[in-house]
Amino acid sequence: MNFPTSLAALAVFSAFGVFGTAQADTNPHKTAFNSPDILILGDSQIPFGAGPSFLNFFENLVENCGFKPKVSDKLGDQTVAVIGVRSSSLGTWTRRSKSGKRAICTVDPKWRVNAGTYGTVNRSDNIYAQIGQGQDYQFCAPNKSAFETMFQPDYYDPKLLFLTFLGNSSGTWARSKDAAISDVKATIEHLPAHIPCVFMTTAPTYYKKTVKQRLKAQENLKTAFAETGNRCSFVDGYTPETIKANQGVRRHFRQRKSGKVKDPFHPNKRAAHMFFRLRHAAICKAVATQLK
Repeated sequence: MNFPTSLAALAVFSAFGVFGTAQADTNPHKTAFNSPDILILGDSQIPFGAGPSFLNFFENLVENCGFKPKVSDKLGDQTVAVIGVRSSSLGTWTRRSKSGKRAICTVDPKWRVNAGTYGTVNRSDNIYAQIGQGQDYQFCAPNKSAFETMFQPDYYDPKLLFLTFLGNSSGTWARSKDAAISDVKATIEHLPAHIPCVFMTTAPTYYKKTVKQRLKAQENLKTAFAETGNRCSFVDGYTPETIKANQGVRRHFRQRKSGKVKDPFHPNKRAAHMFFRLRHAAICKAVATQLK
């Protein structure tokens, strides 16, 4: 999987980290930390194409959804942070062991960065970052989950949390509803009760076989949230419309010069724009449910 997309980019990204594990700073809040009002957390679909669409949609959430003041006032100034960590999933954010949160806290051995970030947590022209390095990414305290560290007092306290995952755990979730329930229960345990939450599965991929597996994973995840009390409102990322838009559609994925799809798992910016157009109403409904 190619993370930075050029040798020139690699030279820039290499300056951002060192090999090993990025442990939490002993004093992560050297200056006052202003939590974003809206926090979007997801996987590699964010840095590979979806990040700008998430930022644009949620920075204009009130206008996009037509929310009245009774709802919009609950979002404060509507500052937005978007963070997508490669190869991460719900289980990665809830496990306390070093091995369990490796995808978040271990420095990528090739690119030395593992996340794409947008909005208030990124004040540079480079979207890439290494979780555990820098004041905005202190999620790697020993013997605590990334969620527990992120949501400690005086750190992240969003008025809306939007989670979007599917790829990395899709095989496990597709095979086992119990595994999906286990990950959802752990998520509920590790999220502060006062934070409204929406969970959306990621956008469909290119190959039919992968789409079929992820549809089953989505079904089990949706059931898991329902059977555990719908702590997070659920939005289907895989629908007949979104599948039609992406499955087998080369222009929605990065291609080689020959025209062959180079990356079948990460829809591009064009696809992300279409995805938000198709899922607009469902996202707005889920957010409204959480903020009512």
